[in-house]
Amino acid sequence: MKNSILFLTLALLFIWQCTTAPALKKWIPYDETEELAQNATNKNPRLRYKRIQSKHTDKNSLFIPFENELIQFESSYARLSPFILERSIPELQSAVASGIFSYEELTLFYLYRIYRYETDPTLYLNAILALNPDVVQEAREKDLDQKKAEEFPLYGMPILLKDNINTANMPTTAGAAVFKKNQTKEDAYIVNQLKKHGALILGKLNLSEWAYYFCEGCPLGYSALGGQTLNPYGRKVFESGGSSSGSGVAAGANYAVATVGTETSGSILSPAAKNALFGLKPTIGAVSRSGIIPISSTFDTAGPMTKTVVDNLLLYNALIGYDKNDLYSYAAKPLEIAALDMASLKGKRFGMVDTDAQDSLLQRAAKEIQQAGGEVIEVTLPEIDLDLFVQILDTDMKVDLPKYIASYGHESLSVKNIADIIAFNNQNADLHAPYGQGIFKSIAKDTTDYEAFQIKKKAFMKELTLALDSLLEKHQLDAFLTLDYFTSSYLATAHYSAIGIPIGYYEDGKPQNMSMIAKGKQEQLLIEMAAAYEKIAPYRKLPEFYP
Repeated sequence: MKNSILFLTLALLFIWQCTTAPALKKWIPYDETEELAQNATNKNPRLRYKRIQSKHTDKNSLFIPFENELIQFESSYARLSPFILERSIPELQSAVASGIFSYEELTLFYLYRIYRYETDPTLYLNAILALNPDVVQEAREKDLDQKKAEEFPLYGMPILLKDNINTANMPTTAGAAVFKKNQTKEDAYIVNQLKKHGALILGKLNLSEWAYYFCEGCPLGYSALGGQTLNPYGRKVFESGGSSSGSGVAAGANYAVATVGTETSGSILSPAAKNALFGLKPTIGAVSRSGIIPISSTFDTAGPMTKTVVDNLLLYNALIGYDKNDLYSYAAKPLEIAALDMASLKGKRFGMVDTDAQDSLLQRAAKEIQQAGGEVIEVTLPEIDLDLFVQILDTDMKVDLPKYIASYGHESLSVKNIADIIAFNNQNADLHAPYGQGIFKSIAKDTTDYEAFQIKKKAFMKELTLALDSLLEKHQLDAFLTLDYFTSSYLATAHYSAIGIPIGYYEDGKPQNMSMIAKGKQEQLLIEMAAAYEKIAPYRKLPEFYP
């Protein structure tokens, strides 16, 4: 009898615990009419949003695989915050080695941080499109052999990827409704590289749909699947940058150790500037493009977006590698981390582009460089035929996107080319393309003979490259200095390399970067100069409302 009573008591207690167990806070869609009205008269047309929340995606589904762990993590999150937020990869690895936290706890920290802010209707950033459902188990496996971090600096480090980069266990969408179920069979080449170096793929990031080569004059950071990406330094006040919008926002808000973005013309440098990050635009071919949804096989690249220079170097070293399937690929040399300690601006010569020279933050940065022993002069860049540059993008995308679909696209995809995508979106334009499809429509109408155009393209690229090379040599410059991403078409055309560097904040709190631009294959020089500047002017800081 006593045993029966005890059993009944335990059973009732179990049932009570199950029915009263805490549950994750749920995201509840809300009426955003008032918010849209507030932005409708913004002086910046790209901040006049038509939609903020996605009508395609259920945010709550992101967190289902981690529900049990996240419910119990709040106290651990508070304890670990000082050891993780704004910390560099070497600092994080040191903390793991010291037993302060494990790779599993590090991973859960970022998952909890994403959950905490992305389910808050006053703070969400719309940065995340997918989370890797296996990442916690993968982190536990990393903890079984923590000594591998001595060989692989990225070992156990959670990294977020722009969602135009193929992953075998998460769809790759470019933010487009038609690609919602584009589950590729294999990881992109660079994802394999990251995994070889021990990195954890935490998830996929929102972006300007089709890498911002889709609609005309539309907001940076909007996609049908992800909604409007918002800037953590000023939600609905400052642009997020793009097209690697989620990559910039997520790294800026400390949603991961670091992120990977892609750039055709400014798409790493722009969001890096808007989110106070170091963003490296590598030389075309240093980082493979295989398995990345393209705009232009001529100009596309992927690259690291990080809070510190050392993290940028370490992530770049993991991404590089020769890929026989990439026409421009070459065996880039790993960057030397030891060189950062002795990095100096003394004797370095910079040409500050005259069109940016009146900016107050860039002027201050130039003075800081001079005080550190560098020289800064003003230069005028040669003119560039932007119409021809755009024509290259149009002709490339018209050919390259169908190639991607044929090579990597899921068999269920109903589209084969840009004309098909336009037709799909037209079935429900308000849902799929609220800002129109102006660029796609222009590409579809383009009648350029692709093969014949290659001669004109190569001549254009050669002419501009020679002009920039001559300007560097004439003034004996190590690099150009520009504001933000404003000369990105130049460095794309010449296959130059560049790094964006935080230089402070305007009075209204808006972050700003300068870009150092050098010839191709000069990443070591750029990373050393960025490290030297970071030492004397460490301007980056955590967004105020995301502590």
